[in-house]
Amino acid sequence: MLDNKGFDLWADGYDRAVGVSDEENTYPFAGYKEVLGIIYRTVMEKPGASVLDIGFGTGTLTAKLYEHGCAIYGQDFSPRMIELAARKMPGAHLFRGDFTQGLAGPLQCRKYDYIVATYSLHHMTDEQKVSFLRVLYGLLNENGRILIGDVAFETRAELDRCRQEAGSEWDEDEIYFAADELRRDFPGLTFTRVSFCAGVLTLAR
Repeated sequence: MLDNKGFDLWADGYDRAVGVSDEENTYPFAGYKEVLGIIYRTVMEKPGASVLDIGFGTGTLTAKLYEHGCAIYGQDFSPRMIELAARKMPGAHLFRGDFTQGLAGPLQCRKYDYIVATYSLHHMTDEQKVSFLRVLYGLLNENGRILIGDVAFETRAELDRCRQEAGSEWDEDEIYFAADELRRDFPGLTFTRVSFCAGVLTLAR
């Protein structure tokens, strides 16, 4: 189970810390803004889309979508993150819960045009990711898409190379994506590389 207390303490400085890593092009957030930009532009192709954000944090991405008329639903396990996001999106439907243990009940009762997850699903094991993605896939509307922006690689070899280069900075508690391995269960999955340690995985219905 995730530790929400740690993320509560980090919440107020989260966006700043991410920005520094992105600007300096360092692991783990090199390419962060472009990752979010790709997802934002994809969702905006459908005006008024319904969007489920898994681990929305402070609402950096979904607040922009909310401002442009998207119906926002989300789940996060940090009360402080939810508080900060709710200020930006007073009309959003935000639920507290540890997504490694499953989706909050109300979120399972509807369908979505897009399901997004940015820098959140790496808290799951590879087996949990597959099971969870199957659940999420079943919640997509026709022509809907799952969009995952994260520390991610096309192959395990690329992941291992990044781990070696990161050295002691590498977070061993986080389990990152290797797209070619996910395709064993989701053959239609695509991967767009953004930086040496990040990209966007897309699964369309």
